[in-house]
Amino acid sequence: MNQYTLAWVLLIAFSATAQEPPPAQETPATPAGPGRGMLGAAPSQDPQPYEKVITKEAKSKKGVFTVHQIKERYYYEIPKAELNKEFLWVSQIARTTLGVGYGGQSLTNRVVKWELKGNRVNLRELNYDVVADPKDPVALAVEAANNQTIIMTFHVAAFAKAGDPVIEVTRLFNSDVFEFSARQRLNATTLDTSRSYIERVSTYPQNVEAEATYTYTKIASPTGVTAGPVNPFTGAGMKAGSATVVLHHSMVKLPEKPMVPRLFDERVGYFSVKQMDYSRDEHRAPERRYIDRWRLEKKDSSAAVSEPVKPIVYYIDAATPTKWVPYMIKGVEDWQGAFEAAGFKNAIIGKPQPKDDPDFSPEDVRYSMIRWLPSTIENASGPNVHDPRTGEILNTDIQFYHNIMTLQKAWYFLQVGPLDPRAQKLPLPDELMGRLLEFVVAHEVGHTLGFQHNMKASSMYPQEKVHDAEWVKTMGHAPSIMDYARFNYVAQPEDKIPVENLVPRIGPYDIWATKWGYTPIPGAKTSDDEKPTLDEWAKEQDKTPWFRFSTPTAAGSDPGEQTEAVGDADALKSSAAGMKNLQRVAKMLVPATTTIKGDTYEELADMYGRMLGQWVLEMNHVAAIVGGFNTQQKHIGQDGAIFEPITKARQMAAVQFLNDNVFATPTWAIDKEILRRIEPLGAISRINNAQVRVMNSLLSSSRFARLVEQEALDGAAAYAPADFLAGVRKGVWKELDGPSVKIDAYRRNLQHSYLELANNKVNGASSPAPTGLPAGFAAMFASSTDEKPMYRSELRALNASVTAALSKTQDRETRAHLEAARDQIAKILDPKFGPTGATPNSTIRVFGEQEGLCWLDYIIRP
Repeated sequence: MNQYTLAWVLLIAFSATAQEPPPAQETPATPAGPGRGMLGAAPSQDPQPYEKVITKEAKSKKGVFTVHQIKERYYYEIPKAELNKEFLWVSQIARTTLGVGYGGQSLTNRVVKWELKGNRVNLRELNYDVVADPKDPVALAVEAANNQTIIMTFHVAAFAKAGDPVIEVTRLFNSDVFEFSARQRLNATTLDTSRSYIERVSTYPQNVEAEATYTYTKIASPTGVTAGPVNPFTGAGMKAGSATVVLHHSMVKLPEKPMVPRLFDERVGYFSVKQMDYSRDEHRAPERRYIDRWRLEKKDSSAAVSEPVKPIVYYIDAATPTKWVPYMIKGVEDWQGAFEAAGFKNAIIGKPQPKDDPDFSPEDVRYSMIRWLPSTIENASGPNVHDPRTGEILNTDIQFYHNIMTLQKAWYFLQVGPLDPRAQKLPLPDELMGRLLEFVVAHEVGHTLGFQHNMKASSMYPQEKVHDAEWVKTMGHAPSIMDYARFNYVAQPEDKIPVENLVPRIGPYDIWATKWGYTPIPGAKTSDDEKPTLDEWAKEQDKTPWFRFSTPTAAGSDPGEQTEAVGDADALKSSAAGMKNLQRVAKMLVPATTTIKGDTYEELADMYGRMLGQWVLEMNHVAAIVGGFNTQQKHIGQDGAIFEPITKARQMAAVQFLNDNVFATPTWAIDKEILRRIEPLGAISRINNAQVRVMNSLLSSSRFARLVEQEALDGAAAYAPADFLAGVRKGVWKELDGPSVKIDAYRRNLQHSYLELANNKVNGASSPAPTGLPAGFAAMFASSTDEKPMYRSELRALNASVTAALSKTQDRETRAHLEAARDQIAKILDPKFGPTGATPNSTIRVFGEQEGLCWLDYIIRP
């Protein structure tokens, strides 16, 4: 602080103290009343007579708690029998502001209990991450290390005649309680309580529902400060200023008799809850995992197939366009056959949201909903709310974003348009779009039944079967709707597969996994009692390979665990067949997207970019073969290894396929009838961007590291990494070996990109794997110390080929390109120009399944 600033501060301070104090304000006497002393004394914190607190003007309703409303104040009268009982507290955003998610999205869920301590009631949060049998001595240590957090404390305002405490809970819902606050989700600065109030509090036999309006404010970020990566499903946060949202809080009583949990098994794809159980008689603290599943109990326990005591019911949001409601219900009930195989009839039901029912709230945790959201996001998600003690699913709210229809339209047209006459003009007819929405619903319902994605099972179908109309009719083209196998893009017109069989459906794996997770096991009273039977069921995967599930530690290394893949038992054949369909689609683009006179060519441009993206996906299925393993998750007692390297010959064939079909310019995708309608410039860069995506995948550091290790373990039987790099180089620079050398603009661009990638490999600084990755995914970012020296060797070999080729070229463009390539190689190999900085891995953000990444799209732009 300089002398001028200091003088100014002192002047202000002196002026403030020199002012006359304001005249004293008279404080009116506060009349005595319930909870107040005489002459306006501070409110007493001692319990008052019941009648003085719950006066005649109270509006009261009995339920699991009795709720009293006196004007704008709310009271809970908590039965002594409900004290210390466990409740699940679920907070949802009922209505939100632009840029911060959508109404109906989950905010938080916690297990809580209410405890009476003298004249106070504590609302405590319970944590089940670490547990122990209360009878074991170690339970004392677990309790000491996991003390239950007090969320809020309330003074007892009165006791009812039976001794039930009465507390005022108004501030629980109209103040910013961190555990239930939306402030972090909105990225707000503070809550303005003067613009926040309770809408209603309703009580029911098993739950209490509260809804409140909250107004948050946000201070604008300082100039130059940039925000972090944005999650597309929650938004970037509210704008600077104010935002008013409505939160719905459900507090539902957890079952007093917890469901017998079913132990998790890595061989079967269920979501799970985790606990560290210190009561197990083992020389370590084992992690116990239980699958997420609904509680289904037979009405007739002696029947092979019985209706459940309580079926699983999904309500279709009233905001859903009326014409789609029957298809949404059908998507729910498509799972009925799987549950019949598990012994339950009519176990899962879809219904429209009840109309004119004042007791029905979509946010009420007792009701599972499928929400239709007004969003341009092309996606859907299927989270669930479960009992953390056992994994019992209690509620779900499937999020259905409006523009999922845009994505389904694009995929169906691009993948199977040549096979279905209905899809050869856009927009698609309602009947077809309804079927596609049914497919999306069935997939998301699968998540809410407890199922993870399963990318493995589809690669266990023999490749030729996806062309077989009879097989597809019976088995589908993928054995699981939980796969990312979309539509049967491998099928050819001559296969004559009926159009109704081009869309995935509940498959053999889904039925088997439902049986594994939901079939009652007679005589089993505990989770451990069930384990031998579950193990025998899981081993059925040995005989029926399409019952298999992804290998947890195989992330990125098994070409049979590819997203968006059909027929991936043989990606070379399937990708070749898929490319034939894309070549047919390329010819359909203009007539299909130009049916409405007066429209722009926006859809043509969009579909063209998506077509190139589909091509990249299919080509990357081939790239995954290199350095890959065939895997099967196995437990002790099953024969054979979990990881088996793919043969050298097959890996070499994959590189040759990519040289012939990716790095050779895809002329079929270059059509002036399309390009001159959508842009004056960009064709060359679009093709290059598509090729570079495949090249980056093929030359990833983790793939190279696997090749190095395969050679170290398997010797001459492995595909040598030096041979791999040489094979790619010769494919990208194929022209150099010809008797005369002429390189066109597309190939020049690709070769320039190759040198940029090589520069990054040689001079790029090492980058650690991103944090927060799911288990097993760190291997996707592994690297080898051999990578840099081998790329330097490749560049020297390339430099010799470029120098030799210069004498075989005559056109100026090719000569300029080769001279520039030679200069660039010299610069890359000169140590004074490196390193160049971190590799792109450091900027990767991973979103988990629960954030809804079921329907990712890929568009190639200029």
